[in-house]
Amino acid sequence: MKERLLPYLACPSCGGVIRLLSVARRDGTEVIEGDLDCETCARHFPIVRGVPRFASLDQIEADKAATAENFGFSWQHFTQEDERYAEQFLGWLTPVRPEFFRDQVVLEGGCGKGRHTRLAAEWGARDVIAVDLSAAVEVAHAATRELENAHVIQADLYHLPLRRAFDYAFSVGVLHHLPEPRGGFLSLASKVKAGGHVSAWVYGAENNGWITRFVNPLREKVTARINPRALLQLSKLPTVALYAATKLVYGPLNRSAGGANLARKLFYNDYLKAISDFGWREQHTIVFDHLVAPTAFYLSREEFAEWWQAVGASDVVISWHNRNSWCGMGRIT
Repeated sequence: MKERLLPYLACPSCGGVIRLLSVARRDGTEVIEGDLDCETCARHFPIVRGVPRFASLDQIEADKAATAENFGFSWQHFTQEDERYAEQFLGWLTPVRPEFFRDQVVLEGGCGKGRHTRLAAEWGARDVIAVDLSAAVEVAHAATRELENAHVIQADLYHLPLRRAFDYAFSVGVLHHLPEPRGGFLSLASKVKAGGHVSAWVYGAENNGWITRFVNPLREKVTARINPRALLQLSKLPTVALYAATKLVYGPLNRSAGGANLARKLFYNDYLKAISDFGWREQHTIVFDHLVAPTAFYLSREEFAEWWQAVGASDVVISWHNRNSWCGMGRIT
């Protein structure tokens, strides 16, 4: 933990000031092992392997713990990098561009392995505070540790240990896996200062009826209950089909002048075109993540738009991404 993180922290119980109580081990300017406490209610929070810990999986609701545990396994296994991540990230944040991050204090709700944390920091954010409930914080911390403006904390998105001090908050692919997605969004937006912005990307209900009817029941009753290590191997079977379809059909057709019109008529073309350039490991990640999640909601545009109304946002832009998901951005007033 870098000490420049301290001014952004607040007790998740009472909102009190968080201070650095003790340091057991440092590495240069970073606290590796130590303790934080609240000046008001005296609660203690450990710093373990460089990450402040404001939540523990054995102390939260079972559904949230199961989701965090499964995704924690995923992000600890799929640690690969890809040059396409930046373009993919910006697609999910439409209409945000890299220059938007410059000099902003940024909050990331659900950071996984830290790939977006790193991009936001490299695009010039003053500070990026990335939050995740899962063990993926270990990977995210390792991926961003050398960046002075990047910080990773382990915390519950519903009970953020942060002040209302952010110019921009975003959550990509996380809210729809929460037990109550709207509540997670409201919590995230509550940390953004007046005049700041919030972005979110979620699964859409529109055009995903085949998933909610056929894939979701299989995931809920079978695959999410399988040991993740076993599922890692089993998920290679549908990945073979996906990989073959994108590499042999969707990718080539969409890249050819004569095949583009035909490709537009194919099942789920926009999404499969979007992932067709990714290699085996990234496509395996996508399949595994869809099968491992105990909870997944698919939200209609109407439901999604109401979130911004609930926080009184203005200048709201909602986009249908790859014809299967929703991107939203708005200004907090």
